[in-house]
Amino acid sequence: MRGVTSSRFDLVVRGGTLVTSGHREQAAIGVRDGRIAQLGGPMTGHEEIRADGLLVIPGGIDPHVHLVHATLAAELRQRGPVWADDFWTGSLAALAGGITTVGNMTFALPGESMTAAVGREMAGARAEAAVDWFLHPVLTGLGPAEIGEVAALAADGHTSVKVFLSNPAFAAGTPVLAEVVAAAGRAGSLTLLHCEDAEILRRTGRELIDSGRGAVRYFPDARPVAAEVTAVDDAIGLARETGAPVYIVHLSSAGALARCAAARAAGLGVYVETRPLYLHLTRSRFAEPDGAKYVGAPPLRDQADRDALWRGLAAGEVDTLGSDHAPWTLDDKLDPALDVVTARQGVADLETLMPMLFSEGVVPGRISLDRFVELTSARAARLFGLFPRKGIIAVGSDADLTLWDPNERRVINGSLMSSRAGYSVYDGWTVQGWPRFVVRRGQLVLAEGSCLAQPGQGQWIRRGRAPAAPGPPNP
Repeated sequence: MRGVTSSRFDLVVRGGTLVTSGHREQAAIGVRDGRIAQLGGPMTGHEEIRADGLLVIPGGIDPHVHLVHATLAAELRQRGPVWADDFWTGSLAALAGGITTVGNMTFALPGESMTAAVGREMAGARAEAAVDWFLHPVLTGLGPAEIGEVAALAADGHTSVKVFLSNPAFAAGTPVLAEVVAAAGRAGSLTLLHCEDAEILRRTGRELIDSGRGAVRYFPDARPVAAEVTAVDDAIGLARETGAPVYIVHLSSAGALARCAAARAAGLGVYVETRPLYLHLTRSRFAEPDGAKYVGAPPLRDQADRDALWRGLAAGEVDTLGSDHAPWTLDDKLDPALDVVTARQGVADLETLMPMLFSEGVVPGRISLDRFVELTSARAARLFGLFPRKGIIAVGSDADLTLWDPNERRVINGSLMSSRAGYSVYDGWTVQGWPRFVVRRGQLVLAEGSCLAQPGQGQWIRRGRAPAAPGPPNP
């Protein structure tokens, strides 16, 4: 028995198999004041959940989502299509899929600073979110003001910054970019890098349109593997030059993964995220009449890339799985006016991230149950300064628990799911493994498919320092 000796708790979860990274056991969980107070031993609760036959795992952490709070979304829609989910509908999708914490990309509006953008988004999320959340401010410039903001935001608990190497203004080699990454590292902040080379994207997009191949079905050719590998090389160069850790978002190709694996073997702090699209689909989907619905950046790759990513998941070369949930309606995705340059990037994947990984990974033996937990909670908690509050079932940690039925089978139907996108790129797939109950900070928020949460019940999670770069390996 671990934890307090009192046997009366707000909530008791009993009968399940507790699974954390590297450990599993049969033990009851006693929850008090939103935190795990006892593991094992006699206990009674004001509320009890029977978890017989279920796996009890840490609540999922999706470190990479795109949600727009409702007031801002309404303003933006006056100018054109906008991502379909706000923090409330995004929370519904997350909880339905076993996720209790999300990391949202925070973009500044024209003329707005990163600090102002974070303040605006904090207010919107507080009103709407039912999951816990943290924010990744997106870099707005390369001047002294932005360098100062990165440090100040880190001191306020926002210990990450997102940079698009696909934006010519922030291409690797741009003066001051390395200074920003170094400043982030000194402040304990992790630099997230979108790795596609801006010049290659500009050139290939123009060439395709000029040659009459501008239709969206040619989207994978507009953003080739070479663009990703070149930018990953630049990202590794930034880590080497500054000594600061970097985190490659949504890595998609075997070539890019090999570069990251070599950098890690050399002792550089290079961390890797991939997303579900690249594990479950290939570029052949673009030959379908509605192939535009699969657009994401980087694009879907070949089967060899898919195979390499699965191997990387199993071997620990990939640290996290992020949905990059950027939900558009199907009409917005299939707009015939779009081309290989203007195609709308992103899909709804919050609700399906964990079930698809379990069904396609754990069930056939591609990855272990331990790796499933690492990829969906434990590793993200450590990288983003949430551990040990999140990402583990331990006394003193938040009582974020997903009670997982490893045998439940469902056919995916996006029209019946929580995202306002109204469809899923996996429609028609039979998936084994779904959450039956979800507990967020001690509150039962999902029970047998019904959401019991309310808007505004989620909390912003102040983060600690990101892990420092590990340094060179021993000779």
